[in-house]
Amino acid sequence: MTAVGRRPSGALDRQILALALPALGALVAEPVFVLVDSAMVGHLGAASLAGLSLASTVLTTLVGLFVFLAYSTTATTARLFGAGDRRAGLRAGVDGLWLALLLGLGAAALLGACAPRVTGLLGAQDAVAVNAVAYLRASAGGLPGMLVVLAATGTLRGLLDTRTPFAVATAGAVLNVALNAVLIYGLGMGVAGSGLGTALSQTAMAVALGAPVLHAARREGVAVAPRIAGLGTSLGAGLPLLVRTISLRLALLATVWSATSLGPTALAAHQVVAAVWGLTAFALDALAIAAQALIGRALGAAQARAAGGTGSGPGATGTAPPEDPEGVGEVRAVLRRSLVWGVASGAVLGTAVAALSPWLPRLFSPEHAVVGAASPALLIAGTAMPMAGAVFLLDGVLMGAGDGRYLAWAGVVTLLPYLPLTALIAQGWPEPGTGALMWLWAAFGWVFMGARLATTGLRTRHLAAFAPRPS
Repeated sequence: MTAVGRRPSGALDRQILALALPALGALVAEPVFVLVDSAMVGHLGAASLAGLSLASTVLTTLVGLFVFLAYSTTATTARLFGAGDRRAGLRAGVDGLWLALLLGLGAAALLGACAPRVTGLLGAQDAVAVNAVAYLRASAGGLPGMLVVLAATGTLRGLLDTRTPFAVATAGAVLNVALNAVLIYGLGMGVAGSGLGTALSQTAMAVALGAPVLHAARREGVAVAPRIAGLGTSLGAGLPLLVRTISLRLALLATVWSATSLGPTALAAHQVVAAVWGLTAFALDALAIAAQALIGRALGAAQARAAGGTGSGPGATGTAPPEDPEGVGEVRAVLRRSLVWGVASGAVLGTAVAALSPWLPRLFSPEHAVVGAASPALLIAGTAMPMAGAVFLLDGVLMGAGDGRYLAWAGVVTLLPYLPLTALIAQGWPEPGTGALMWLWAAFGWVFMGARLATTGLRTRHLAAFAPRPS
């Protein structure tokens, strides 16, 4: 085994945590925007809060479709930096920023024009519809900033910098509170003030995150003007991850549809379980972000060593020695330690959720029927969390390896066993009513996540396939 392969696990553990903890903080900061908006708008009345709820769902769903901007730039820049090609890495980061800006401008124009139709299709009427449209149109101007934040964050993660996005996300959350207070109450703009405050906060965050990327590019002599070829490359790298994201969204929508078919009590209980699952997902996703960046760096360094270069990734020391001709020692080490952290974190979180399943639902609802339906479903969800930890990590590994096309196909494949199950459960099999919610979460936690584990696990078994052989 090479020197990189023998790197002490404690050093890798520290590096993983140094990346994952700030990434977790940045991930949590985003839902804080919605929580603050909800708390402030809630004092304006039920119609305003309902309009905000519907509009924020539309906005977060739209932005979620563009999350590939973060994933693709992280993978690309990490591999290029790891290979020692800093200029190309920064060029890719700049291209990602321009692509995000252009997509954001298009999405903003589309959302502003289609806001009434979208809210109507979702069933909003009267005052709720008016407030939803007001929020969407006021916040639409922030979409370019929101997407630039994704691309800039991805570039910084590729540089193994998760602290800057965390600091900016925290400052943005504070700014959002101040702006909301002024715009909603001081200027009397109501729910539109909340949307405008979010837009201004996200734009300020985009400037704060984009500036260091552009500054580094200029320092390295990289032109910051947009390039058609660069935009095409960035879009090509991101489209497979967009397909993957859509497949995940379809799975979540199918789950909600099935829960809705079980009745209002089951749907309310499902919301409780989904909220807890989503909270644990932040911790697991933060570890996946760390794995993505470290794997990308290690593979870039392996590529440079295989070509006879030096690389600049962790542990890159020169031409690959004969006992590790593919230069994958570091890749395997990162994968092993990341996987240990992912499964262990999932086991700890799952144990806690399972142990607290009789009491957690009481934090969300006082109704005995809701608690009775949510508790067994939470228990099932808890048992699936160690597997989910592995799934998240392997997802991050494949993203870091730039294996977006495989992830796109795998995303489609994982829907094949799951979607029929959601339909069967919605029709009352194997049992109708609230008791079926436990089966729905068993299908999600064990069948859907199990299919994702099988597809990603098979792919990552052969890490050498991702590292070029010496020429």
